[in-house]
Amino acid sequence: MSRLALPLRLPPGLPPGLRFALPFGLACLALAHAGPAATWLPSVRRRVPALAGAGDPGHVALTFDDGPHPGSTPSFLDELGRLGCQATFFVLGELLERHQWLGRRIVAEGHELAVHGWRHGNALIAPPGRLTAEIGRTADLVRAVGGVRPAWYRPPYGALSLEALLAARMRGLRPVLWTVWGRDWEEAATPDSVLATVAAGLRGGATVLLHDSDHASVPGAWRSALDALPALVERCRLMGLRVGPLRDHGVPAPVFP
Repeated sequence: MSRLALPLRLPPGLPPGLRFALPFGLACLALAHAGPAATWLPSVRRRVPALAGAGDPGHVALTFDDGPHPGSTPSFLDELGRLGCQATFFVLGELLERHQWLGRRIVAEGHELAVHGWRHGNALIAPPGRLTAEIGRTADLVRAVGGVRPAWYRPPYGALSLEALLAARMRGLRPVLWTVWGRDWEEAATPDSVLATVAAGLRGGATVLLHDSDHASVPGAWRSALDALPALVERCRLMGLRVGPLRDHGVPAPVFP
Protein backbone atom coordinates (compact mmCIF):
# COMPACT_ATOMS: atom_id res chain seq x y z
CA MET A 1 0.00 0.00 0.00
CA SER A 2 1.35 3.44 -0.92
CA ARG A 3 1.67 6.30 1.52
CA LEU A 4 -1.21 8.06 -0.19
CA ALA A 5 -3.44 5.06 0.44
CA LEU A 6 -2.75 4.86 4.17
CA PRO A 7 -5.67 5.87 6.42
CA LEU A 8 -5.35 9.16 8.26
CA ARG A 9 -4.54 8.53 11.94
CA LEU A 10 -5.88 11.27 14.18
CA PRO A 11 -4.53 11.76 17.71
CA PRO A 12 -6.91 10.66 20.48
CA GLY A 13 -8.87 13.21 22.45
CA LEU A 14 -9.64 15.61 19.60
CA PRO A 15 -12.98 17.45 19.89
CA PRO A 16 -15.64 15.97 17.56
CA GLY A 17 -15.75 19.12 15.42
CA LEU A 18 -11.99 19.05 14.87
CA ARG A 19 -12.04 15.34 14.13
CA PHE A 20 -14.30 16.19 11.19
CA ALA A 21 -12.70 19.47 10.17
CA LEU A 22 -9.10 18.23 10.03
CA PRO A 23 -9.65 15.42 7.47
CA PHE A 24 -11.96 17.69 5.50
CA GLY A 25 -9.38 20.45 5.44
CA LEU A 26 -6.62 18.06 4.35
CA ALA A 27 -8.87 16.71 1.60
CA CYS A 28 -9.48 20.26 0.37
CA LEU A 29 -5.75 20.95 0.32
CA ALA A 30 -5.12 17.76 -1.64
CA LEU A 31 -7.82 18.70 -4.13
CA ALA A 32 -6.40 22.20 -4.55
CA HIS A 33 -2.93 20.73 -5.11
CA ALA A 34 -3.96 18.09 -7.64
CA GLY A 35 -7.02 19.76 -9.17
CA PRO A 36 -5.16 21.47 -12.05
CA ALA A 37 -3.97 18.03 -13.23
CA ALA A 38 -7.48 17.42 -14.56
CA THR A 39 -6.46 19.55 -17.55
CA TRP A 40 -4.58 16.48 -18.79
CA LEU A 41 -7.99 15.12 -19.87
CA PRO A 42 -8.98 16.15 -23.42
CA SER A 43 -12.52 17.00 -22.33
CA VAL A 44 -11.19 19.41 -19.70
CA ARG A 45 -8.58 20.97 -22.03
CA ARG A 46 -11.32 21.78 -24.52
CA ARG A 47 -12.93 23.94 -21.84
CA VAL A 48 -9.66 25.83 -21.28
CA PRO A 49 -8.47 26.51 -24.84
CA ALA A 50 -5.73 28.95 -23.85
CA LEU A 51 -4.14 26.37 -21.57
CA ALA A 52 -4.43 23.75 -24.30
CA GLY A 53 -2.57 26.05 -26.69
CA ALA A 54 -5.45 26.85 -29.05
CA GLY A 55 -4.29 29.83 -31.09
CA ASP A 56 -4.44 31.54 -34.48
CA PRO A 57 -6.79 29.54 -36.74
CA GLY A 58 -4.35 30.01 -39.61
CA HIS A 59 -1.39 28.59 -37.67
CA VAL A 60 -0.22 25.33 -36.10
CA ALA A 61 2.25 25.42 -33.21
CA LEU A 62 4.87 22.68 -33.40
CA THR A 63 6.34 21.74 -30.02
CA PHE A 64 8.84 19.16 -28.81
CA ASP A 65 9.41 17.85 -25.27
CA ASP A 66 12.16 16.10 -23.29
CA GLY A 67 15.34 17.40 -24.93
CA PRO A 68 17.84 18.57 -25.74
CA HIS A 69 19.69 15.33 -26.43
CA PRO A 70 22.75 15.13 -28.68
CA GLY A 71 21.68 11.74 -30.03
CA SER A 72 18.39 12.97 -31.45
CA THR A 73 17.74 16.72 -31.25
CA PRO A 74 20.28 17.63 -33.99
CA SER A 75 18.36 15.39 -36.42
CA PHE A 76 15.16 17.32 -35.67
CA LEU A 77 16.96 20.61 -36.17
CA ASP A 78 18.36 19.41 -39.48
CA GLU A 79 14.91 18.33 -40.67
CA LEU A 80 13.20 21.50 -39.50
CA GLY A 81 15.86 23.50 -41.35
CA ARG A 82 15.22 21.50 -44.51
CA LEU A 83 11.47 22.03 -44.14
CA GLY A 84 11.93 25.72 -43.47
CA CYS A 85 9.89 25.88 -40.26
CA GLN A 86 10.55 26.64 -36.63
CA ALA A 87 9.29 25.13 -33.39
CA THR A 88 9.21 25.46 -29.62
CA PHE A 89 11.43 23.08 -27.60
CA PHE A 90 10.35 22.40 -24.01
CA VAL A 91 13.66 21.48 -22.44
CA LEU A 92 14.65 19.68 -19.26
CA GLY A 93 17.14 21.64 -17.20
CA GLU A 94 19.30 18.64 -16.37
CA LEU A 95 19.81 17.96 -20.11
CA LEU A 96 20.25 21.59 -21.10
CA GLU A 97 22.91 22.00 -18.42
CA ARG A 98 24.90 19.14 -19.96
CA HIS A 99 24.31 20.16 -23.59
CA GLN A 100 24.28 23.94 -23.57
CA TRP A 101 25.80 24.05 -27.03
CA LEU A 102 22.68 22.33 -28.31
CA GLY A 103 20.44 24.85 -26.60
CA ARG A 104 22.42 27.63 -28.26
CA ARG A 105 22.00 25.93 -31.63
CA ILE A 106 18.22 25.69 -31.12
CA VAL A 107 18.03 29.46 -30.55
CA ALA A 108 20.54 30.32 -33.28
CA GLU A 109 18.38 28.52 -35.83
CA GLY A 110 15.34 30.56 -34.90
CA HIS A 111 13.54 28.13 -32.61
CA GLU A 112 12.15 28.86 -29.18
CA LEU A 113 13.29 27.44 -25.83
CA ALA A 114 10.67 26.82 -23.14
CA VAL A 115 10.62 25.24 -19.69
CA HIS A 116 9.69 21.60 -19.15
CA GLY A 117 11.18 21.37 -15.65
CA TRP A 118 14.56 20.37 -14.32
CA ARG A 119 13.87 16.65 -14.43
CA HIS A 120 11.09 14.53 -15.91
CA GLY A 121 9.12 14.06 -12.70
CA ASN A 122 5.45 14.09 -11.83
CA ALA A 123 4.43 17.40 -10.21
CA LEU A 124 1.70 15.70 -8.20
CA ILE A 125 4.13 13.68 -6.10
CA ALA A 126 6.98 16.18 -5.80
CA PRO A 127 7.92 17.24 -2.25
CA PRO A 128 6.71 20.74 -1.34
CA GLY A 129 9.06 23.41 -2.63
CA ARG A 130 10.89 21.25 -5.17
CA LEU A 131 8.91 22.43 -8.19
CA THR A 132 9.27 26.08 -7.28
CA ALA A 133 13.04 25.69 -7.05
CA GLU A 134 13.39 23.55 -10.17
CA ILE A 135 11.14 25.64 -12.40
CA GLY A 136 13.07 28.72 -11.37
CA ARG A 137 16.41 27.01 -11.89
CA THR A 138 15.41 25.84 -15.36
CA ALA A 139 14.03 29.24 -16.36
CA ASP A 140 17.30 30.89 -15.28
CA LEU A 141 19.34 28.38 -17.27
CA VAL A 142 17.19 28.79 -20.38
CA ARG A 143 17.68 32.54 -20.19
CA ALA A 144 21.43 32.18 -19.68
CA VAL A 145 21.81 29.76 -22.60
CA GLY A 146 19.34 31.29 -25.03
CA GLY A 147 19.70 34.95 -24.12
CA VAL A 148 15.92 35.41 -23.87
CA ARG A 149 13.60 34.96 -20.92
CA PRO A 150 11.40 31.92 -21.58
CA ALA A 151 7.67 32.49 -21.98
CA TRP A 152 6.16 29.01 -21.65
CA TYR A 153 5.97 26.15 -19.17
CA ARG A 154 4.71 22.62 -19.81
CA PRO A 155 4.92 20.10 -16.98
CA PRO A 156 6.09 16.53 -17.63
CA TYR A 157 3.13 14.23 -18.31
CA GLY A 158 0.99 17.37 -18.53
CA ALA A 159 0.48 16.99 -14.78
CA LEU A 160 -0.12 20.48 -13.43
CA SER A 161 -0.26 21.10 -9.70
CA LEU A 162 -1.12 24.22 -7.75
CA GLU A 163 2.53 24.71 -6.81
CA ALA A 164 3.60 24.36 -10.45
CA LEU A 165 1.05 26.93 -11.56
CA LEU A 166 2.12 29.40 -8.87
CA ALA A 167 5.82 28.82 -9.55
CA ALA A 168 5.29 29.39 -13.27
CA ARG A 169 3.43 32.60 -12.58
CA MET A 170 6.20 33.86 -10.30
CA ARG A 171 8.63 33.40 -13.19
CA GLY A 172 6.39 35.01 -15.80
CA LEU A 173 5.81 31.67 -17.53
CA ARG A 174 2.53 30.81 -19.19
CA PRO A 175 1.48 27.18 -18.74
CA VAL A 176 0.51 25.49 -21.99
CA LEU A 177 -0.32 21.87 -22.73
CA TRP A 178 -1.42 20.68 -26.19
CA THR A 179 -4.46 20.18 -28.37
CA VAL A 180 -3.13 17.11 -30.19
CA TRP A 181 -0.22 14.71 -29.76
CA GLY A 182 1.40 11.91 -31.73
CA ARG A 183 1.80 9.23 -29.03
CA ASP A 184 5.34 9.01 -30.34
CA TRP A 185 6.70 7.76 -27.02
CA GLU A 186 5.11 4.32 -27.37
CA GLU A 187 7.05 1.22 -28.33
CA ALA A 188 4.64 0.46 -31.16
CA ALA A 189 4.76 3.99 -32.60
CA THR A 190 5.61 4.32 -36.30
CA PRO A 191 5.76 7.37 -38.56
CA ASP A 192 2.37 6.37 -39.97
CA SER A 193 0.79 5.97 -36.52
CA VAL A 194 2.19 9.31 -35.34
CA LEU A 195 0.88 11.08 -38.42
CA ALA A 196 -2.54 9.42 -38.16
CA THR A 197 -2.85 10.25 -34.45
CA VAL A 198 -1.97 13.90 -35.02
CA ALA A 199 -4.12 14.18 -38.15
CA ALA A 200 -7.20 13.02 -36.25
CA GLY A 201 -7.27 16.30 -34.33
CA LEU A 202 -5.27 18.56 -36.63
CA ARG A 203 -6.89 21.88 -37.43
CA GLY A 204 -6.08 25.56 -37.48
CA GLY A 205 -5.01 26.82 -34.07
CA ALA A 206 -3.70 23.43 -32.91
CA THR A 207 -0.68 22.94 -30.68
CA VAL A 208 1.06 19.69 -31.61
CA LEU A 209 3.06 17.74 -29.01
CA LEU A 210 5.95 15.53 -30.17
CA HIS A 211 9.24 14.47 -28.55
CA ASP A 212 12.78 15.14 -29.76
CA SER A 213 14.28 12.74 -27.20
CA ASP A 214 13.64 9.31 -25.69
CA HIS A 215 14.82 10.52 -22.27
CA ALA A 216 11.50 9.48 -20.71
CA SER A 217 10.20 7.01 -23.28
CA VAL A 218 11.05 3.80 -25.12
CA PRO A 219 14.63 3.92 -26.50
CA GLY A 220 14.63 5.16 -30.08
CA ALA A 221 10.95 6.17 -29.99
CA TRP A 222 11.87 9.66 -31.23
CA ARG A 223 12.56 8.25 -34.69
CA SER A 224 8.84 7.81 -35.34
CA ALA A 225 8.25 11.54 -34.75
CA LEU A 226 11.26 12.55 -36.83
CA ASP A 227 10.19 10.44 -39.79
CA ALA A 228 6.59 11.68 -39.55
CA LEU A 229 7.66 15.33 -39.53
CA PRO A 230 7.88 15.97 -43.31
CA ALA A 231 4.42 14.53 -43.96
CA LEU A 232 2.97 16.41 -40.99
CA VAL A 233 4.33 19.77 -42.14
CA GLU A 234 3.20 19.06 -45.71
CA ARG A 235 -0.31 18.22 -44.50
CA CYS A 236 -0.51 21.49 -42.59
CA ARG A 237 0.60 23.46 -45.61
CA LEU A 238 -1.89 21.69 -47.88
CA MET A 239 -4.56 22.77 -45.39
CA GLY A 240 -3.36 26.35 -45.82
CA LEU A 241 -1.87 26.47 -42.33
CA ARG A 242 1.41 28.05 -41.30
CA VAL A 243 3.65 26.00 -38.98
CA GLY A 244 5.79 27.63 -36.33
CA PRO A 245 6.61 28.13 -32.64
CA LEU A 246 4.26 29.12 -29.83
CA ARG A 247 5.55 32.70 -29.87
CA ASP A 248 3.85 33.13 -33.27
CA HIS A 249 0.72 31.19 -32.36
CA GLY A 250 -1.40 33.97 -30.86
CA VAL A 251 -2.50 32.01 -27.80
CA PRO A 252 -4.98 34.17 -25.84
CA ALA A 253 -4.35 35.07 -22.22
CA PRO A 254 -5.29 32.14 -19.96
CA VAL A 255 -8.04 32.24 -17.39
CA PHE A 256 -5.54 30.97 -14.80
CA PRO A 257 -3.20 30.96 -13.01
